[in-house]
Amino acid sequence: MKLKLDMEEMAEAFFEDTRLLGIVAPVKDYQFCWQLNRLFHFNFRLNNDIEIQLTKKLIRFSFSVFEYAEPNTSLVHYLYNNKHNGEYLLPEFKHNDFLWLMKGDAVDDSKFDDIAKSIRQITGVQMVTEITQDRITHKANLMF
Repeated sequence: MKLKLDMEEMAEAFFEDTRLLGIVAPVKDYQFCWQLNRLFHFNFRLNNDIEIQLTKKLIRFSFSVFEYAEPNTSLVHYLYNNKHNGEYLLPEFKHNDFLWLMKGDAVDDSKFDDIAKSIRQITGVQMVTEITQDRITHKANLMF
């Protein structure tokens, strides 16, 4: 008997109560995290345990993921590096340098918009846009 993973169902469960921002900011990921930590009083840290590994044409690509859990809530913020050596975590959003996923608690429009507006004020940030789930064709790439 073979068991088959239902990736669609897994993706649906993973993306429940999530919001996603695409960020164009051609800066190093650690520098961007430092700026976010200062601006929001967060503590984004690199989490090697959830680093995303993709293999294309026998070449392995690693996409770093930074994580910050808001105290006294279920909300966790994940900042994905969307680019590595010419490859993209979400190829359908090649222009984005970073992807900011908010997961674990519902994020209302007001808080979401405030975060997006604040990120736009950071030096080096060129664009911040919401990415809706229906526009993501490579959802499995964000799952850890």
